[in-house]
Amino acid sequence: MSLKARRRRLITLALLAALAGIATATVWSLNRLDEVPVPAAQGFASAATTPPITEAQITRGAYLARAGNCATCHTERGGAPYAGGRPLATPFGTVYSSNLTPDEATGLGRWSADAFWRALHNGRSIDGRLLYPAFPYPNYTQVTRADSDALYAYLRSLPPVKAPNRAHELAFPFSTQPALAVWRALYFRPGVHRDEPERTAEWNRGAYLVRGLGHCAACHEARNLLGASQGLELAGGLMPLQNWYAPSLRDPHEAGVSDWSEQEIVGLLRTGMTSKGSVMGPMADVVYRSTQHLSEADLRAMAVFLKSLPPAGSRPPEPARATSTRLAQGAALYARHCAACHGEQGEGVPDVYPRLAGNRAVRMAEPANVIRVIAKGGFLPATAGNPRPFGMPPFAHLLSDDEIAAVATYVRDSWGNRASVVEPHVVGRLRAGGDD
Repeated sequence: MSLKARRRRLITLALLAALAGIATATVWSLNRLDEVPVPAAQGFASAATTPPITEAQITRGAYLARAGNCATCHTERGGAPYAGGRPLATPFGTVYSSNLTPDEATGLGRWSADAFWRALHNGRSIDGRLLYPAFPYPNYTQVTRADSDALYAYLRSLPPVKAPNRAHELAFPFSTQPALAVWRALYFRPGVHRDEPERTAEWNRGAYLVRGLGHCAACHEARNLLGASQGLELAGGLMPLQNWYAPSLRDPHEAGVSDWSEQEIVGLLRTGMTSKGSVMGPMADVVYRSTQHLSEADLRAMAVFLKSLPPAGSRPPEPARATSTRLAQGAALYARHCAACHGEQGEGVPDVYPRLAGNRAVRMAEPANVIRVIAKGGFLPATAGNPRPFGMPPFAHLLSDDEIAAVATYVRDSWGNRASVVEPHVVGRLRAGGDD
């Protein structure tokens, strides 16, 4: 190799090293945005780092934990509340929730209030390790310090449970801290909720609950290939692996509520059903464990905020019609399995079986929820306002992919409904989603 070639090679390597250094420094600095260091001595609970906890804080924290639906993810099926260990499937592997009880060895017993705040606000563990966003700190970062301290007080009041945290099972390189640091540099910015002065106090409270503790965006926004939210706020998205579609809260053809009354929205969040719709799938769990327990004032604040979301989405072009043979097959299956409850004309029974004619959940462009409900059943939450809800049994053991596609197509193309044809291969892909 000539001297000139060697010099070019050295210059190239030096430039690459400089670029790598700049990229590393950028990632490091972006991961330190708005972060107050928590020295080791302050990270661990002690008389000096843990201010007196009041009963009012504990009561407030219990309410906030309900608002954040914390117990659902941090309680393994059949396990002690908040003791963690629940597997959370992601496209990159399985994440296991952590123990939030005040056990000294395996839970939050050694955590100070400062360390707990940093976990919510900055997504860091007590030892400075970066947390995976399956713990929705991209949303919880908006939680105020006062509410963080109240949550901390409540969790420290729980009975301690010795339950070692399970190691995550993630594919390489997603299992590494450097890869997580790059993801955070690209997609995470910490920031506490700030009231918008031109808005009412009620609207601001609703925005805080929906965007922060409620972490509605964790489901109701589309994800890119790296699992980060993309697109408009609360514009809907398919939930990875679960194969439920969390509909757009902006689109009037999906789950937008701009034309609903505040009381109708409050009723849905409190009981899981109204004359205009009902909740199933993951949202049923949200209503059961979280929103039915919120105050009237907070539910109304959420309703005010949701009604104010700018509409997004337009009526899709007229879909291709199914063949007469396909519709006949679907009609026969509907008459045999569905009409007894939902009516021959899809009229349903008020407050018992949902109406299918004109039902926007049936007509959505994305057929995932219709397929899931037919295959695996649909169950409303048991709430104080609807303690014994009717449910729909699963038909996966009776109907093939082709038959589910046929009856779904018939329902989506009858009684004034106009939605796209459902193909058997789509049923095969979507009916396999997990039950969580």
